[in-house]
Amino acid sequence: MRQLLIAFLLLLAGVGRASYAQPAPRPGLGLVQGVVLDSAGGQPLREVSVTLLHARDSSYVTFSLTDGSGRYALRGVRPGQYLVLVNALGYKTLQRSVAVTAAQLTVELPPLRPRAEARQLGEVVVTHEQAPVSVSGDTVAFSAKAFKTQPNAAVEQLLKKLPGVEVDRDGTIRSQGQEVNRVLVDGKPFFGDDPKMATRNLPADIIDRVQLYDQQNDQANFSGIDSGERQRTINLVTRRDKRKGYFGTEQAALGTAGRYQTKLGLNRFDNGRQLSALAQADNVNRQGFTDSGPTTSLADGGGGAGSLGGSSGGLVLEAPGGARNAGSTAGSGGQVGVTEAASGGLNYRDAWGPRLEVAGSYLAARATTLNDQQAQRQNLTGAPTSDAVPLTDRYAASRTRTTSQRANLRLDYRLDSLTSLRFTPTLSWQTTDQRRTTNQQTSQGSNLLNQSASRYDATAHSLTGGANALLMRKFKRAGRTFSANLNLGLDRQNGLALNQATNTFFAAGAGAPQVLNQQIDQATPRQQAAVNFSYTEPLTLRYQLEAHYNYTTAPSQARRLVADFDATTGEYDQLNTLLSNDFKSRYAAQRAGLTWQTRRLRYTYNLGLDAQQATLSLDNQTAETSLRRAYPTLLPQANFSYSGARSRSLRLNYRTALTAPAASQLQPVPDNSNPLSIRLGNPDLRPEYSHSLTATYSQSDLARGRSLMGLLAGQAVQHRIVSATTFDAAGVRTTQPVNADGYVALNGYLSLGQRLPSHQLNLNASTSANLSRSQSFINGQPNVARTWLLGQTLSVNSAYTEHLELGLNANFTYQQADYSLSRAANTAYFTQTVSGDVYWRLPGRWVLTSDAYFTNNSGLAAGYNQRVLLWNAGLAYQLFANRQGELKLYAFDLLGQNRSVLRNATDTYVEDVRSRVLTRYLLLSFTYQMRSFGR
Repeated sequence: MRQLLIAFLLLLAGVGRASYAQPAPRPGLGLVQGVVLDSAGGQPLREVSVTLLHARDSSYVTFSLTDGSGRYALRGVRPGQYLVLVNALGYKTLQRSVAVTAAQLTVELPPLRPRAEARQLGEVVVTHEQAPVSVSGDTVAFSAKAFKTQPNAAVEQLLKKLPGVEVDRDGTIRSQGQEVNRVLVDGKPFFGDDPKMATRNLPADIIDRVQLYDQQNDQANFSGIDSGERQRTINLVTRRDKRKGYFGTEQAALGTAGRYQTKLGLNRFDNGRQLSALAQADNVNRQGFTDSGPTTSLADGGGGAGSLGGSSGGLVLEAPGGARNAGSTAGSGGQVGVTEAASGGLNYRDAWGPRLEVAGSYLAARATTLNDQQAQRQNLTGAPTSDAVPLTDRYAASRTRTTSQRANLRLDYRLDSLTSLRFTPTLSWQTTDQRRTTNQQTSQGSNLLNQSASRYDATAHSLTGGANALLMRKFKRAGRTFSANLNLGLDRQNGLALNQATNTFFAAGAGAPQVLNQQIDQATPRQQAAVNFSYTEPLTLRYQLEAHYNYTTAPSQARRLVADFDATTGEYDQLNTLLSNDFKSRYAAQRAGLTWQTRRLRYTYNLGLDAQQATLSLDNQTAETSLRRAYPTLLPQANFSYSGARSRSLRLNYRTALTAPAASQLQPVPDNSNPLSIRLGNPDLRPEYSHSLTATYSQSDLARGRSLMGLLAGQAVQHRIVSATTFDAAGVRTTQPVNADGYVALNGYLSLGQRLPSHQLNLNASTSANLSRSQSFINGQPNVARTWLLGQTLSVNSAYTEHLELGLNANFTYQQADYSLSRAANTAYFTQTVSGDVYWRLPGRWVLTSDAYFTNNSGLAAGYNQRVLLWNAGLAYQLFANRQGELKLYAFDLLGQNRSVLRNATDTYVEDVRSRVLTRYLLLSFTYQMRSFGR
């Protein structure tokens, strides 16, 4: 297995060397070359864009830049009729015809002499053929024309073809191994910060360029001082001829097993004005929005009690202290569970007069997910042999319904020529209902330790929101600025749950089964207010100094009331004082510092040092105790960015941060909702202090269509919040969060891209590696977990002809986790996935599409290793004169093999989870693509 992995790495190295070597002439392929001279003086013109186009339809073939002598070379050209296009700033566009034949593969064109173009009045528009990949600073731009997609494809299909960009089957986007959580359209938000709203609802054929970069916050963008806080962002730049008109997608589909899908979309773009209305409903896991509701998974550690939580709303009916991931999670298969979802929303953007620009959106959605999960967990206890490791087998069936509404608004107001104000409020409402039944048992070797059967019903409500106001003021002296940023946040969650369980213990003297029947009333309101002031002063043309001050206050509460059922009254009226608690905390920090910035032609660097005084106040209102701790800290930071010749870019970023624990982690009350897995809070927790260093590099060869992107990131955390776990003789697991040092992690990513215009091929190869060392505690003893993951991806996309498009992707991932205390639980996991897709336009308006996804797992628990081939196919007939209509019969999972298996390797356990997924069905759909531009 390792030998196979090494072989693929050697293959990647060979691909990398080959992609950046001088290409050797290939049999049957031609060369078009010549020189570009100034028409007046006959001087050679350097770095002029020379593009080769097909004569029949002006489609892109290849591209070159002239050298210092004005010479250009267009290589790898098939025999045929072509156009040579010369674009140079200040010159008129020049076009020449050229023929490459089998008898004359090398063509030397006469000197091309574009004429100077000068205008005194009016607008000058210079057009040129874009290179497939270009780099400007830290922005990598991809020409959409160079990555051909199927007619009427969504933006998501375009992103899948870009080097270094990965799109999971659930729509999650990753760039250079990091998740993209913001997608803009022409630099502006589209339905807030929901990436799927743009990638799944906008057509690819209106996109001109895809820009990929790490976006700074608004205050750093204004001041020009890099704060180091960045968000991975994709900006979709629309084509100029598509910025005025109507477009949209309407679809209706019915299928077997009650499957259906409907979609209505209408977009009106009028240059700066945009209006979009979207509505859809389906039960085939294709919702076009990001579900912000809670997820239900056996990996959450809920056990018999289950869990209910989410990042932006939803009640968490479980105490903190769950295991931290020791390494990356590996798995296979598609989206977990079967979801029926419906949503509708509006997005609006316009300028209200010369000073005010408005952008806003509203989305209402409802999603119901049915899921069955089966899991086997190896609990780490320090057992010397595998027979002594406690194994927990668990089966759960759940139904979760989430109803949500969210609204976003952005106002940009220019008070005068030097002063502007940006106001961005957000608000979200959500209600979640969960019903879950669980059966589990824990055994050690041939001995059964315990069994549990439980039912869990919960309803949670949440109100989350925030508002950010940014005042920006420039002064007459260039580089002198002042900005003030006020940020407010609100997160109110509350809910009611019924937890019923029967737990049996088989240890000697355990007695009769324990019956649990409780009502849990929990609320976790949180607020945050922060203000940040920044003043920048230019010392010279090269040097700039920033002084900044920040004050943050974040009060939070964790109120948990547990009542036992009283059989005599038939009510939950017996307060369980051991499990009930009202706990408050408040984190406040003042931070001030200076940042020195040096800016040169090719590079810029920042050096900064902040002093922070943070306090953490705890108030246990139930026990009537309180305490206050102070944490004085120095927070250094540094940034370096370099932009070199030949589209090379390098950025280094070093940051430190102090992160406070939440009130729910500090709450000193046991949560025995599942008596087999008890969790405790810890009021003695202190904040985490982290160091992170990130390096990113990108390079592209515009003439040869080659690109290279790399990332290397390291992190070290002091006082990291980890799990301390104990097991008793009955197999009951008790977990509590504690602080520990010694956490380090290293992540690397390398992507190579090569475009072969002569064959319309895009080749991509990417390698990812993750290493980590973390510490936890098991039965009072330190346990060091060392994990590493190595992944290799190879992909090929080809628009072989205008009628045939092919894609192939292969991924190989190896993951290993070693534990110092429980070597019997050491694990190694290997997964291989191969996927392919074809789009074939047949004669007579027929279109055949097919895709297949093969996965092979090894190294999992018995019964979880699998080989799965998911094969989908569709046959469509295109209607109307411009083929905007399509009638399609689509078959999902033709072989009935779809599966989902997930492995979680954490600090305190290793778990394999198998979940319910969609299986075979047929779908008959009608789709109409509305297109009307220029009006």
